[in-house]
Amino acid sequence: MPVVTRRELLEAGVHFGHQTRRWNPKMQRYLFGERSGIYIIDLEKSLEGIEETYEFVRDLGRRRGTV
Repeated sequence: MPVVTRRELLEAGVHFGHQTRRWNPKMQRYLFGERSGIYIIDLEKSLEGIEETYEFVRDLGRRRGTV
């Protein structure tokens, strides 16, 4: 079962990025596109990152590591 769904991210407005004039080239691979002067963040990439982070923190907790 996923930690969070694409629908939940969409409803929370996670996909809205910064204005296009605040361009950061390092973020290009995480962008889906641009609309009305605002970058749209790729929710698939966001979900991948959230799942990866969740697994890392979960495993760290199981090993009694410091979070």
